Amino acid sequence: MDVQKIRDDFPILQRQIRGRPLIYLDNAATSQKPRQVLDTIQAFYTLYNANIHRGTHTLAQEASDLYEQAHRNVARFIGAETWQEVVFVRNSTEGINLVAYSLLHGQKDRLRLEPGDEIVLTLMEHHSDLVPWQMVRDLRGVALKFVDVREDGTLDLAQVQASITERTKLVCCAHVSNVLGTINPVREIGQLAHSVGALFLIDGAQSVPHLPTAVKELGCDFLAFSGHKMLAPMGIGVLYGRRELLEEMTPFLYGGDMIADVTVEGATWNRLPWKFEAGTPDVCGGIALGGAIDRRSGRRLEGAVDYLSRLGMEAIHAHEVELTRHMLRGLQAMPEVRVHGPPEADMRCGVAAFAVERDGEPSDSHLIAQLLDEEGIAVRAGGHCAYPLARRMGVADTVRASLYLYNTMEEVDRFLEVLREIVQHQLL
Repeated sequence: MDVQKIRDDFPILQRQIRGRPLIYLDNAATSQKPRQVLDTIQAFYTLYNANIHRGTHTLAQEASDLYEQAHRNVARFIGAETWQEVVFVRNSTEGINLVAYSLLHGQKDRLRLEPGDEIVLTLMEHHSDLVPWQMVRDLRGVALKFVDVREDGTLDLAQVQASITERTKLVCCAHVSNVLGTINPVREIGQLAHSVGALFLIDGAQSVPHLPTAVKELGCDFLAFSGHKMLAPMGIGVLYGRRELLEEMTPFLYGGDMIADVTVEGATWNRLPWKFEAGTPDVCGGIALGGAIDRRSGRRLEGAVDYLSRLGMEAIHAHEVELTRHMLRGLQAMPEVRVHGPPEADMRCGVAAFAVERDGEPSDSHLIAQLLDEEGIAVRAGGHCAYPLARRMGVADTVRASLYLYNTMEEVDRFLEVLREIVQHQLL
């Protein structure tokens, strides 16, 4: 990949922070946006803005077509069987909540959680894949079972297998930990879930932006991910669900466009995916994620998945592994720095969470992040919406540096240089 050419597509990377060039290492929180996606947002509101599926006029027809094309492009990007398996939501959180609500109110036995059913989770789940299931537990009386994390930040498949029983109805797992960067063996976990007839949900918020994704190969029933972590705007995300499941599931939201017919006595539901997209959606965000072509003019509205596909997800991952390997070596060379997660770069996506210890006591991670920011380096500090994992690691919080396709080796070197200076001379 020509990283410098890629960087030219991202206007925000030209910013300076306190007179220093911006080094953006908070990609696990949100990614920056290329000009191509920004141009698509402007083009939609300048040329095509209209509500979808409601009008016969030209703008409404064009907007509807562009939005449906975006679904098809996202389906192709993740290897879905049909675009009707792609539901646009606000983010991964909403996608997971959609599944949770539907399983609470399901009409079919296999799609309804009952008292005594079990849900298996891991201790590395983001709160978005934990709190909804705690809500389900409290409302329905299901049991939550947690798979522990080993000292090296990986999962023990034997423990996963031991946790799954005939009472297991659902297994949930992050494909990639947003704290440790661990790439989990989700295909094998899915096979274990399906061996007892359980459903399998993957939180793909940290994997889909960084790894080649094919839902059939992963063997998942559901996959949730967020557009804003993969070059698209905030407020657009995806829930993939196998068609036969979505056909039978209870809707999450009710109102306009998700209905086929309404009488004063009741309503029937629209076809997929509109059954789960009630009300006016983020049409522009969906197009900026998936991309589309104006069939009348031939104008291309490039989406985030177009940009990523052009670069190639294999190439993106290889670039990130190289950067991560260099970052890990630099962090591991500092005696005061304790890096959490797998020791090898090829076992993780581009995330490094670490704590700085002096005289056996952890330093304030927020102070370290602030000192890095004074040099123009953006990182994240805290529990990273994974508090049970932080407690398992024995730390209140960590500093997290996370990489993406536009980061460079020079930026990693500068980050390590500044961190070394902070550790040696500013944390006294």
